[in-house]
This record gives sequence, structure tokens and C-alpha cells, in this order.
Amino acid sequence: MSKKILLVCLGNICRSPLAEGILLSKLNDTFHIDSAGTGGWHAGELPDKRSIQIAQKYGIDITQQRARKFQKEDFDIFDYIFVMDNQNYKDVINLASNETHQNKVQLILEEIFPGERVDVPDPYYGSEDGFEKVFKMLDEACDSIAKKLLNP
Repeated sequence: MSKKILLVCLGNICRSPLAEGILLSKLNDTFHIDSAGTGGWHAGELPDKRSIQIAQKYGIDITQQRARKFQKEDFDIFDYIFVMDNQNYKDVINLASNETHQNKVQLILEEIFPGERVDVPDPYYGSEDGFEKVFKMLDEACDSIAKKLLNP
């Protein structure tokens, strides 16, 4: 049975699409990987062009992705829910109806900074190099996630 992983940020156009693409590039097709946003403003849209460009720079195509809003049903569908920052964490946890759901949610950077509650900064309003920094953080975190999932 394949594991299902959901990556969550605010609008599902910058950080979580990058994380989805990066993690997909590190795992085999027995894993189901998706992303969502805590807000639905961009539902149906492509990832931000800067996210698409930085992913392409590293040989990853995220142009098939479309933004969607996180739904309560996602707790029942996904085995792991990785969120990009502490506000996303609070927003997702507030939708959890039980402890089993809550236990699926983790800050993605916990993978590389255990116990430190570090945010992946939102690069949306920043400069181009913000997307590069975010890519590198997510790449490192996704390396750790992939190793754990492939070698349980």
C-alpha cells in the first residue's frame, strides 16, 4: 500500500508546489504526493512563475500542478501532512477533528531542525533569491523525508 504525502502552505503557489515537485523527484511512483493551501484564493491556478522557474533550474517540472485549498477530508486521505510554517500548522491543526489527524501534521523543517519550529519563509513578496533559498531548504528537508520513507 502506497504512502500518501500532502505538503501545505498558504496559497499553494510558491512553497508547497516546490516541495511537492522536489519530493516527487526523490521518491518512486508507489508514493502519492500532493499539495494544498490553507487559503483558496489561487484555486485552479498554476504555481507562481518564480517557483516554476527555480524548479526548472534544478530539472523539476511543476507546471502540471494546480492550486487547491486544504480540506478536512485530507486528514483521512493522507498519511503525512507537512506544513511550511507555524501559521499553516495552526490553521491545519484547527481543522483536525481528533488526535490521529493532529499526529499526521508536522512542520517540514522539523526534518532538518528537530524541535526548533522553523518556518520556510514565504518568498512571494520577496526577491528572486528568496525562491532559491526556499528551494534549498525544501530540498534538504525532502531528502530527509525521502530517506525515512524509502528505508523505514
